[in-house]
Amino acid sequence: MAAGAQEVVDDQLVVNGEIPIVTEAPAPDYASALGTIRSGWTFRSEDTQMMQADDFDNPGMLGVEAARAAFNSEMGTGGESCASCHDDPESLSTVRGTYPKWDEEHGTVQTVEMQVQECQTERMGMEEPYGYNSTDMINMVALLSSVARGTPVNVAIDGPAEATWKQGEEMYYTRYGQLELSCANCHEDNYDNMIRADHLSQGQINAFPAYRLKDAALVSVQNRFRGCIRDTMGETFAVGSPEFVALELYVASRGNGLSVEGPSVRN
Repeated sequence: MAAGAQEVVDDQLVVNGEIPIVTEAPAPDYASALGTIRSGWTFRSEDTQMMQADDFDNPGMLGVEAARAAFNSEMGTGGESCASCHDDPESLSTVRGTYPKWDEEHGTVQTVEMQVQECQTERMGMEEPYGYNSTDMINMVALLSSVARGTPVNVAIDGPAEATWKQGEEMYYTRYGQLELSCANCHEDNYDNMIRADHLSQGQINAFPAYRLKDAALVSVQNRFRGCIRDTMGETFAVGSPEFVALELYVASRGNGLSVEGPSVRN
C-alpha cells in the first residue's frame, strides 16, 4: 500500500446483518493487472462503511422506497404498472448483476436504464419514459440493485456483445482531456493512493447507484463516468451515449465475481 493511503477495514460487509456481500475476489483474466478485485467499500472509512451496512442509516434507501412506490403505480396508457408484469421487485433479484447485456430484439447492448425505458414505452405505452439520468430512473435502478444485493456480478462479454466490450476496453485505456488521464491511470495504476483528499479505488461499479456524501444524492454509473472525464478537463460524452454504454459494459465486467451491493454509500 502506498504511503498516505488509508488502512483497509477487513471486516466483511453484511447488510442488515443478513445479506453477505463479496467485496474481494480474484480478478478476471482481462483485468489481471489488479490481481484481486475489490469493491469501493473496502476503500472507505469505517464510518462510511457502517452507513452502508444498515438500511436505516443508508440515505440511498430513501430513493429505493420512492421507486418501490412507483413500481406499483400506474404509468401506462392502459393503467399498467411495473407490478402488472413483475409482481414485485424481488422477482427481479437476478437482473442487476447481468447488466449491461446484449438485447437480441434490438440488436444492441442495453443498460438497465435502457431496459426500463423499453418497458415503459414498448410495453406500457408511455410517451415520456423516465429520463436516462433522472431522479426517478436512478431511484428505480437503485431499487433493482437493492433486491439483488449479494447476488454475483456476472456480465457476459462474448458473442454479439464482444465488439461493444472491446470498444469499452479501448476507452478505458484512452487518455482524455488536458490532463491526459485514462480510467486506468487512476483505477488500475494508482488505486490505494491518495489524490488530494480522496482515496482512489479500483473504480468498480457493482455498488451503483451510489449515494455520494459530497453530493447528498444518489449518483448513477454514467453520471460518475461523466464527472471523471470532466475532471480530466476534457469534453465528455452524454449519459446513455453508445460510448458510455460500451464503457459501462467493460467496467462492469471487471467486477465479475463481486456482489451487487447498491445502493452504496461513498464519499
